[in-house]
Amino acid sequence: MDDVFRALADPGRRRLLDSLNARNGQNLRELCADLDMARQSVSKHLAILEAASLVTTLRRGREKLHYLNAAPINDIAERWLTRFDQTRVAALSDLKRALEDSPMPTPRPEFVYTTYIHTTPERLWRALTEPAFTERYWGLTFESDWKTGSPFTLRHRGVTIADPAQVILESEPHRRLAYTWHSFTPEWAAANGTSEEVLAGLRAERRSRVAFDLEPEGERVKLTVVHDGFDPGSTVAEMVSGGWPRVIAELKTLLETGDAVPVA
Repeated sequence: MDDVFRALADPGRRRLLDSLNARNGQNLRELCADLDMARQSVSKHLAILEAASLVTTLRRGREKLHYLNAAPINDIAERWLTRFDQTRVAALSDLKRALEDSPMPTPRPEFVYTTYIHTTPERLWRALTEPAFTERYWGLTFESDWKTGSPFTLRHRGVTIADPAQVILESEPHRRLAYTWHSFTPEWAAANGTSEEVLAGLRAERRSRVAFDLEPEGERVKLTVVHDGFDPGSTVAEMVSGGWPRVIAELKTLLETGDAVPVA
C-alpha cells in the first residue's frame, strides 16, 4: 500500500485520476490536453500511477488507453483502514465510492479493472468457472463445458437464464476467458426488482461481453477484467461499473482468506 499512498500524495497525479474519473479510457494526448500538462510530466505521473495499480491500460490498435482502477482503494478501505482515524477513512471511502459508482463514460463505454490475488492461475480459473466457488462470492452459478463457442446457463436467485446467444467467446484455461453477457429476461427482472420500463431498455441494447485475463506474477496472479461492447449511454454499462468492483473484491477475499459474502 505504500506505493498507493505515495502516488496519491502528489496533486498532479490526483488531477490525472480526477480526469479519468470524469472520462475514462483516455490516451496520452487527451490527458495532456485536458490537464494542460507537458507530455513528459503526464507520462511520468502515469508510470507512477500504473506502478501503484491506480491506473490500468489497454491497447486498442495503435492507441494506449488509460483507465482508473479502483482495486487498491477497495483493498485499503475494506481490509484494514477502518482501524484508523475516521476522518481519513471517510475521505478514502468517498474516493472509493467515486471510483465504483461513476457512470460509464462515452464515447468509450467499457469497464476495466485490475487486481492482484495471492493464488494460482489454476485456482483462479476454478473460481471463475466452478459453481462451488461462484456461488460463494457471486451468489450465482454457471453451467458450461467452457469451450470456445459453447453456450452457458446462468442461475441466480432461483432463476435459470438460458439463451443460445450466451456463449463462450474465448477459452484458454488458466490464461484467458471471455463470454457474452447474460440475457435480461422477465424472470430475471422479477427476481431483481427491475421495472418493466428498465427491462425494456436493457433488452433493446446490444449484448455486451466480458473478458478475464490471468497473468502469473510470482506468488500472485494479475487479474484484469474488461467488460465492453456497450451502446453509448448504456444502462447495462452503468450497472456493471458498480457491480464488478464488489464481485472482484469478494473473489479476492475468498481466494486469499477462504471467506466471502456473496454479492447480492
